[in-house]
Amino acid sequence: MVRQGNSVTVAGQRPATREATGGTGSVRLASVSKVFGRGGTAVRALDQISLDVPPGEFTCLIGASGCGKSTLLNLVAGLEQPTSGEVFVAGRVALMFQEPALFPWLTAAGNVELALRARGLGRAERRQRAAELLDTVHLTGFGGKRPHELSGGMRQRVALARALAQDADVLLMDEPFGALDAMTRDLLHDELDRVCAGRQLTILFVTHNVREAVRLGDRVVVLSSRPGRVIDEFVVPIEHPRRIDSAPVAELARQITDRLREEMSHGAR
Repeated sequence: MVRQGNSVTVAGQRPATREATGGTGSVRLASVSKVFGRGGTAVRALDQISLDVPPGEFTCLIGASGCGKSTLLNLVAGLEQPTSGEVFVAGRVALMFQEPALFPWLTAAGNVELALRARGLGRAERRQRAAELLDTVHLTGFGGKRPHELSGGMRQRVALARALAQDADVLLMDEPFGALDAMTRDLLHDELDRVCAGRQLTILFVTHNVREAVRLGDRVVVLSSRPGRVIDEFVVPIEHPRRIDSAPVAELARQITDRLREEMSHGAR
């Protein structure tokens, strides 16, 4: 079941509701399971997951393909309902996908303004705020460009600005840099670091890239093969700024990769 409470708003979706617990930006899953389908064809995607994410923490979720990482984000966002267990979220939620999902007929500024319009801001305030947010993600002067005129990395910056426009307390990121080349991804890691430094954002970040998880996260949560369960957690004690190719990042990434290989080998038996 999902208890009713504070509004959770996701761009392009109808508001869902969750009960707020703890500080603004906190997320808690209590014995959450998710089953798709019924009877003999039912698929258990998540099994008895319990997870606490305190306000302001950057938590990365990692695991084999099909382990339920994206399903978990969808439950927190209110796009799916748990089969059993409870999902608690305090504050507003924004969601970023691997694809920017920008409206091609709108400019970069127009895409950001959509989120501001949903919040009820007037036209003049929307334009000013959209310009400020595009400046925040280093896209000053590109507000009048349409998505096809921007590179992949620039489109993801617009998507990030649109997510920030929702004034969210919790940002859910589903492999947002997975389709980008290594250099662009590295630049956007720096960008995300810089943006987060000035905000009290709680982030749940799904990735298949172990080094990316260590590069960005305060904590890396490892999920088992399907059905997804929390099998391990790694606190990341490395000071910022971090580099994805640094020795401390590589060493912790190696430990997490070994844990993943152990789990995948166990699941194959």
